[in-house]
Amino acid sequence: MKLIGDNELEWLSMGASVFGGGGGGDPHMGSLMAGHALDTGGEVPLVSLDSLDDEDLILPVAMVGAPTVMAEKFLSGDEGDRLKTAMEKALDRKISAVCCAELGGVNGVIPVMWATRIGLPIVDCDLMGRAFPELQMTTAAIAGVSINPVVITDERGNVVQFRTVSPKWAEKMVRTVVASMGAAASLCLYPMTVAQAKTATVVGSVSRAMEVGRLLLEASDDPIAALCDSVDGYPLIEGKLVDVERQTTEGFSRGSATIEGTGADSGRLLRLEFQNENLLAMEDGRVLASVPDIITAVDVHTARPIVTERLRYGQRVSVLALPCDPIWRSDKALEVVGPKVFSYDIDYVPVEELHG
Repeated sequence: MKLIGDNELEWLSMGASVFGGGGGGDPHMGSLMAGHALDTGGEVPLVSLDSLDDEDLILPVAMVGAPTVMAEKFLSGDEGDRLKTAMEKALDRKISAVCCAELGGVNGVIPVMWATRIGLPIVDCDLMGRAFPELQMTTAAIAGVSINPVVITDERGNVVQFRTVSPKWAEKMVRTVVASMGAAASLCLYPMTVAQAKTATVVGSVSRAMEVGRLLLEASDDPIAALCDSVDGYPLIEGKLVDVERQTTEGFSRGSATIEGTGADSGRLLRLEFQNENLLAMEDGRVLASVPDIITAVDVHTARPIVTERLRYGQRVSVLALPCDPIWRSDKALEVVGPKVFSYDIDYVPVEELHG
């Protein structure tokens, strides 16, 4: 067992944003709220799956909605308790621990606040190993774990619970409910036993994110090189953002960004396409990286990750690509998260094959 305190929270916020690939929401607001919860409630345990009984029940939790709204629409802080209470009532079972539904941005840190407030540990795993924009894009869905029941709540105290015939239908219904709640809300889904989680999650992802975040914060000479070394990353371009197009539609932040190369990359133009998360990096019609591999834009001086809703004209950035968890590279997984799912008429090629 490890304990997550203020330092570990800062590491987690940084690392989760690296693996989030521009998505998961801006971690700043979540870090402030989680930090306050730690100050008042004490450190929260981070436990391994092996430390729990196989029949213990784990509750994946997250915020859902448009990242541009999530950055400005503060939580009440009581959402975690409402989610836990509703799920325990629906299943007639006690929840033993919570975990991140996705390891990215705000969703990497907000479970710390809820776990602290409801007095439960966080399990060292998540359902993506990165961030994805839709609810069916999870390791739990790939493994055949039921998404039901799904519980949604907002900062006002409204609670909605439903069961659906498939994760894809849950995605449609959740978006409708979240829109009525102001385009951002909190939810829990895919309740599972520890035995299920051992084959239906990305195990060790939280501690890995914390280690990467710690390395970035402590790196002094060349943080971008240190980051690439730690995550097997590939630098795609260093340059200046010269164009950003973004709009919030159907609960998503969609758009593109163009980076003009500087220094050794002068004369190059790279285009990023995103739907909450960065999905595609292209140069002169050539694919440099694509989903499900992770594409992350970082500050050129500090290597601090920049979420897509914070991309601005004139920023100096480095764009990196890093391999996704191997679970996403199976044929079954690519049918759920591959480039063609997002309407890109290309075949997925692992980033290390593109740049190895």
